[in-house]
Amino acid sequence: MKKTYLVTGGVALALVAALGLWWTQRAGSVEVQYRTARIERGPLQAAVASTGAVSPVTQVTVGTQVSGQIKDLYVDFNAEVKAGQLLAVIDPETFEYRVRSAQADVDAARAVVLTAQANVVASRAQVSRAQTDLAEARRTHERNLMLVGKGFITQSTADQSNALVNTSAEAVKAAEAQLGVTEAQVKSAQASVAQRDAALAQARIDLARTRITSPVNGIVIKRAIEKGQTVAASLQAPELFIIARNLRDMQVEAAIDEADVGRIRSGQRASFSVDAYPGQTFEGQIGQVRKAATNVANVVTYVAVVNFSNPDGRLLPGMTANVRVVTDTREHALKIPNAALRVRIAGLEPAAPPPQDGVSAPVAAPVAPAAGGNNPLNEFRNRLVQELQLSAAQVEKVDAIYASARPQFGRLREMAEADRARARERITADIRARIGDMLTPEQKKRYAALQAEAAGRTVTRGRIYLMGEDGKPQAWSVRLGITDGSSTELIVPPDAPEAAAMQEGAPVITGTTGGGLPAAASGARPPAGPRMMF
Repeated sequence: MKKTYLVTGGVALALVAALGLWWTQRAGSVEVQYRTARIERGPLQAAVASTGAVSPVTQVTVGTQVSGQIKDLYVDFNAEVKAGQLLAVIDPETFEYRVRSAQADVDAARAVVLTAQANVVASRAQVSRAQTDLAEARRTHERNLMLVGKGFITQSTADQSNALVNTSAEAVKAAEAQLGVTEAQVKSAQASVAQRDAALAQARIDLARTRITSPVNGIVIKRAIEKGQTVAASLQAPELFIIARNLRDMQVEAAIDEADVGRIRSGQRASFSVDAYPGQTFEGQIGQVRKAATNVANVVTYVAVVNFSNPDGRLLPGMTANVRVVTDTREHALKIPNAALRVRIAGLEPAAPPPQDGVSAPVAAPVAPAAGGNNPLNEFRNRLVQELQLSAAQVEKVDAIYASARPQFGRLREMAEADRARARERITADIRARIGDMLTPEQKKRYAALQAEAAGRTVTRGRIYLMGEDGKPQAWSVRLGITDGSSTELIVPPDAPEAAAMQEGAPVITGTTGGGLPAAASGARPPAGPRMMF
């Protein structure tokens, strides 16, 4: 029995080993399978997504500059108001008493002015009397001097009259000084009247401020007070109402991430949706990109204002809007699926691209470029015709300019790599200058904006694999343009070596299966091992 068990166990082990060897050989013998897609040509849009809140273009917060209890309330939510219309009244009793007190102070100050003016009259009378006494004393002294000369009176009498002249002169100076004092008192009393008048005017203004009126024509979208409520105006005016001037022209203030704000410009088309109307899209336009940054939890955003028309008033202030801003558009872009950019096949690398002109090269020998391809100049030409609204004569001139430039671009392939980029830039600059000379002033402004937009477009590099005629993949380093999240623009200059291979309809590898490839090669997660049943 023991020998039987041993024989049976050995046979079982041999069978398990043979089964494992067979399974391993079977798995290793599975050939690599490539999933492919076609290079397509068609429209492509790059967009920036964000969220924001719907708000009126102009809204005014109505507050109060005085404190008190709300005595009367005349408007409610959604009320249409006119400029100057009475909205609410704060209890004015306290301010009325302040006006009366200030008026009494003004009356008292004016009485003081009258008293001071009477003192001025009395002082002037004293000055006049002193001057009269001085004149009489001088005449008396002159007569005494004459009598002393004739020997009728003594010298002492003349000396006494001279002393009286001096005393009268000092009395005149004292009276004049007193007049100056009384006149200054009049000015002081008048200044006090002006001060009391200012206090009275301030009291009247405060009384008028108890009547809360609308500064603009609009609609009350918020009322923050109730009748009988007490409001306190100290360092900041309390908010009583918010009035929107117009709910027909509104805006969305969208928060744009700092990584995307460079792609946002005024005038770009934007669309958005709100939860209140699912399935509906509303159109707008970027009106402003505010330069003030907002930093929340180390995330920097900028506000882009999307202006839109709300003629039926369906969109209400405060609604959350999911905004999509179209930053770039291609009408006839050569595009590939984004999955093709994630594929990596071990052991197959593209040749290093030329550093000067950015032209890609395959692993295999270069192929002579074919005519056509995804020509950026042709794409730009189509945008000129559409967006500048060129006339038929202008279109003919543009086509003639591009036709004359094609042979020059063709000769770029014969140049050294170090000189090719500079020569291409000279040809492109000459085309821009010749086109600018034939445009109207209005068209030149838009043409300059298109040139700035084209200069701001980002071109990156990526790697794709094309299926060769022999059924084997070829690796290419390519230039990439805009993307819509599912497809990416493939930029192939007409003088590039890969222009012949990367044509519309060419198969591009989007994934691999089988062959025991690692995850980096297949673009998928590695298969899991056999799961234990316990």
